[in-house]
Amino acid sequence: MDLATITRFLPDEDATLQLGESWAATVMPPLVVYLQGDLGAGKTTFTRGLLRGAGYKGAVKSPTYTIVESYPLPRFTLLHHFDLYRFASPEEWQDAGLDDLFASNCLCLIEWPQQGGTFVPAADLTVMLEHDGTGRKCTLTAHTEKGKKSLETWLN
Repeated sequence: MDLATITRFLPDEDATLQLGESWAATVMPPLVVYLQGDLGAGKTTFTRGLLRGAGYKGAVKSPTYTIVESYPLPRFTLLHHFDLYRFASPEEWQDAGLDDLFASNCLCLIEWPQQGGTFVPAADLTVMLEHDGTGRKCTLTAHTEKGKKSLETWLN
């Protein structure tokens, strides 16, 4: 089995939440994760599941208008959830000072990373969510050794 890529079929929203929750038990920052997929594909739902699995009890909303939502967690310092959908140019990443949010004990999830161009840090992992009939197909791909280790730990 190729541990660099894992694909799962998610029949509904609950399955997307459960996938995020299950990964939360083993995920170890620092890690940069790109969340990719069309509008409504389940990127924020996956994030909500991850946060619940990591012990976060508060409301989880899409950062579409705020650009980033940050969540303190018991197991690691912060989870930052970015949404770059509304960026008009990649330079907005730099103008907003978003590099300052990347720290040694943070998990950073970035929706629409291509909108930030070369300013966005490279991904350790990509979570691709695609519509598939009435459900979703989720493909997790490791791009670095940290990303590969995260997937291996989750599977074991």
